[in-house]
Amino acid sequence: MSIFSKLFKKKEVEAAEETLRVGGMEDFMTLIRVYYQAVMAAHLGVSNINFLPDMAVFKRTLKIPTQNNKLGIAERARCKKLLIELYGINDFFFKEIDASIKKNCRNVNDIKNYLFMFQGFSQDLMMVIGNLMQWKFRMPGVFKKLLRGMTEKAVHDIVTKNDWKDDSVHKTCINIRKYQHTLGYSENWMAEYVYNIVLLAKKEPKPKA
Repeated sequence: MSIFSKLFKKKEVEAAEETLRVGGMEDFMTLIRVYYQAVMAAHLGVSNINFLPDMAVFKRTLKIPTQNNKLGIAERARCKKLLIELYGINDFFFKEIDASIKKNCRNVNDIKNYLFMFQGFSQDLMMVIGNLMQWKFRMPGVFKKLLRGMTEKAVHDIVTKNDWKDDSVHKTCINIRKYQHTLGYSENWMAEYVYNIVLLAKKEPKPKA
């Protein structure tokens, strides 16, 4: 929640949004959670804003007015705009999230299960990526195109390869494929998600010895 602790110190919305522009991986993940919660609010007609804490803080901090007396619509649009401007996220990324939530969340009670499932999917995916791309994380940031290509290959291996030397990696890949099938995310979506996290992780300050 570092993104919001910074924002609370600002008095104007413009200054708050400027703070976002220096954000790192944690800020990216916070905005992703806000987008998910905003889509859920709009899709399911959630009326209690406190049920979706990340979106609630985002809304109050940036002073986003409720559109058409329905939570989630304006918040989703603002969050999407920031993710596109700050991180260059492609439009298909948002469309797949919208479709996934529409498919899996039929009522408010499904929200908790969905978010829990996505958390497991994300953790398993990044764990295998970390295993496959260890040395690649040390590549200079200027080689973004090469890093994207390597990320896409790693994701492709995760969803197609069966002859893993490490049995634990093989089992985790099977779990990821189950998550992928249920959530409905494409290989391209997974690569886009992973690439942005990897790229931002490279920019994070290294811990002092």
